[in-house]
Amino acid sequence: MCEVPLSPSLTQMPNAIALRHLRYFVAATEEGSFRKAALSLSVQESSVSRRIRNLEDQIGASLFHRHSSGVALTVAGERFLPAARKALRTLTEGTRDIQVIARGDLGSVRIGIFSSLASGFLADLFQAYGTNHVQVRMDFIDGSPADHLSAIRRLEIDVAFLTGTSKRPDYDSAELWSEKVFVALPEHHHLTAKTEVKWTDLTDSTFIVSDAPPGQEIHDFLVMRLAELGHHPQIEPQRVGRDNLLPLVAFGRGLTVTSESTTAACFPGVAYRPIQGERLPFCAVWSPRNDNPAFRRLLSLAKHLSKSKISRQTNFGAWPSQNPGLSQ
Repeated sequence: MCEVPLSPSLTQMPNAIALRHLRYFVAATEEGSFRKAALSLSVQESSVSRRIRNLEDQIGASLFHRHSSGVALTVAGERFLPAARKALRTLTEGTRDIQVIARGDLGSVRIGIFSSLASGFLADLFQAYGTNHVQVRMDFIDGSPADHLSAIRRLEIDVAFLTGTSKRPDYDSAELWSEKVFVALPEHHHLTAKTEVKWTDLTDSTFIVSDAPPGQEIHDFLVMRLAELGHHPQIEPQRVGRDNLLPLVAFGRGLTVTSESTTAACFPGVAYRPIQGERLPFCAVWSPRNDNPAFRRLLSLAKHLSKSKISRQTNFGAWPSQNPGLSQ
């Protein structure tokens, strides 16, 4: 073969060129010898010589001057070397990035939330996950259970943390933790004298709920619980979000109920008391078609954290049989 400089088209390496050909070529260049290149690669010298000859045939130019003491690059070889190194570097970096993503150490997780992040299980989970996976971005989406389930089905979010324990067709789920249910009262309300309240203490109370999620779920929960006692509660919807509902409690507009994690957020003039025997279960829901490694790592951590917390709890009390959402 004649020795000619590589044309621009030849620097765009043909698809048929294998990664191994490039690796052998670069090793021979760096070692100055096929024999030394073979030793560095732990292969036979004949294999290096054959692969490089195949590479030269493919690109149509001689890459090395061959002599008794070793090899030296031709002009074509000198032109080809930067492209070969760049290709190897790109493939190596790409492979490393894919491996990082496959381990769940890179990427993003889209999370639907329906409960407070102020404290409790989710606060612990996201703090631990963020510490151990600093290159994974967590995107949080607030919404109703129906919104989240629809987004999961379309793979627009990876997971939603919802109330209840019921199985949902076409979704995977895992029950993870439970929280006490609290009533939020004005700080001077007569029930604040109690360390905990019963539903029978609340039968004559006026309740307020938000018209935004999870207001409807709280409305249904109150109706269900007080109907069991033969009472129909007085419930007044308020056209405010969660952040403004509790100040209305402080103003004396009515009581509301909420989950334990929400009580970490202090609102002036508001007191919380647990409702006796009432606990609220929470679960993670996701699509069985979801193969996001970063999400799978989050789910694995959530299950591990759940087991460690459950082992420390010996009495859950009675869990609601329905799927109320009280994380207001």
